[in-house]
Amino acid sequence: MRIDNTNLWDLVLSRSELSPDAEMLVDEQGRRLTFMEYREQAEEMAAGLQNHGIQEGDVVAWELPTWLETVILAAALSRIGAIQNPIIAIYREREVGFCARQAGAKMLITPGDFRGFDFGEMGKKIQADIPELIHIVVEPKNFPLGPRENLQPYRAPRKDELRWLCYTSGTTADPKGAKHTDASIAAIGDSMGKRLDVQEGDRPALVFPFPHIGGLTWLFTALQSGATLLCDAAFDPSTTTEFLSAENCTHPGAGTPFHMAYLAAQRKQPEAKLFPDVKNFPGGGAPKPVQLHSEVKAELGGAGIVSGWGLTEAPILTMGASTDPDSKLALTEGKAMPGVELIAVDPNGKRVEPGNEGELRAKAPQLMLGYLDVNLDQDAFDDNGYFRTGDLGIIDEDGYVVISGRLKDVIIRHGENISAKEVEDILFQHESVQDVAVIGLSDTVTGERACAVVAVNESTVPLSLKAMKTYLDESGLRRNAIPEQLEIVDAIPRNPSGKITKNVLQEQFKDENFQR
Repeated sequence: MRIDNTNLWDLVLSRSELSPDAEMLVDEQGRRLTFMEYREQAEEMAAGLQNHGIQEGDVVAWELPTWLETVILAAALSRIGAIQNPIIAIYREREVGFCARQAGAKMLITPGDFRGFDFGEMGKKIQADIPELIHIVVEPKNFPLGPRENLQPYRAPRKDELRWLCYTSGTTADPKGAKHTDASIAAIGDSMGKRLDVQEGDRPALVFPFPHIGGLTWLFTALQSGATLLCDAAFDPSTTTEFLSAENCTHPGAGTPFHMAYLAAQRKQPEAKLFPDVKNFPGGGAPKPVQLHSEVKAELGGAGIVSGWGLTEAPILTMGASTDPDSKLALTEGKAMPGVELIAVDPNGKRVEPGNEGELRAKAPQLMLGYLDVNLDQDAFDDNGYFRTGDLGIIDEDGYVVISGRLKDVIIRHGENISAKEVEDILFQHESVQDVAVIGLSDTVTGERACAVVAVNESTVPLSLKAMKTYLDESGLRRNAIPEQLEIVDAIPRNPSGKITKNVLQEQFKDENFQR
């Protein structure tokens, strides 16, 4: 049975009463929590945080792995009525300090050492710079706890009440804080669950950072549907796949790098299905190679990849459905979610006809209230109130959306635009290419030149610049869009949501000697 509550703690209460003994969370260590245990432990954690001085309306920043306790923390802070500032673990002192200061955080919660980085020491430095900030270091079994009977009375938030400050990646500037409500995240949690056919008893994977807004969405989806979340603190292609397989995962997510890892693992044991009860493979966050859907469906099973598109400011604006035709699942990011008004416009802001490329703009129930820095709002919204996504796309005659690139992901060579994604899509189909990013590098002759950065398949012959150019030429790509430079790397850098961090590659190869 689905639950329609629009705030987090009421969802916790309703689901714990409806499905008290059903599993809600399982982690890679084999720890398990029922929905009732989740509620009770969230109340104990809320009491512990209350003892540390956290009250309704306080801002609490937390940068934590996908531990069971982290998922409990989200509910505990909701029980208190705090405003949460979840921060993904790729952020370091400069960004975390910026977020905590701008958000006016009363508390910062971090792990100690995690995956070779001392977050505890980082927190101490931030606290020294912001003396009024309370910093606590936690490990999975030492979160603050207290007696549940000492909790202050609960007050449900208004539908438009700020409850979440979710910061964007900030790869080229300071992070931008998007203001969200419980209702905005509940809207996408419910819609996503329906598009992905998430039902009570299903077992979706939560294998990317829970502090990401996609992780928060999965929490709402689990409570709304009664599904069990399979949580892994740090994705590993081998151990995570084994964990999800052993736990009979029904929705192994959550994007192109993950799907590639599952596919590679399945090919090592073709005689036995990794996920015998799989429904589909949720995707998003990064473009997928054209052929990946058909390969996943044929070799791993289920409906194949069902992907969506959105931003921190407006999560999951579109998503496919398990019932969509394979051609749409392979080539598009699905249709607009319920309540989403999506348009594509030309550079002058005029709507383009279906089938034509334009910047995608949206009005939606999951749209943020605005940025914490209100000075950013003017550029974020057009005169008609549509949010400017900055993504280029095509809305076809049937309403399906193809993301064709970013407004800023265009390489301008000799004054002519080159779509990086267009070149990437073709190179993805080359037998030697495992992963690829096309970047623009400053060039004194052409203004910018296109550089293809490629991770190659070990089992194939090496890829040369000449071979790449010949392949692209024979594919029909116009000559001026063919990259002049090729760099081979072990792996393409991506952020936790699967998006390629092109700024890292541009910094890495900006000083490379280039000869024509």
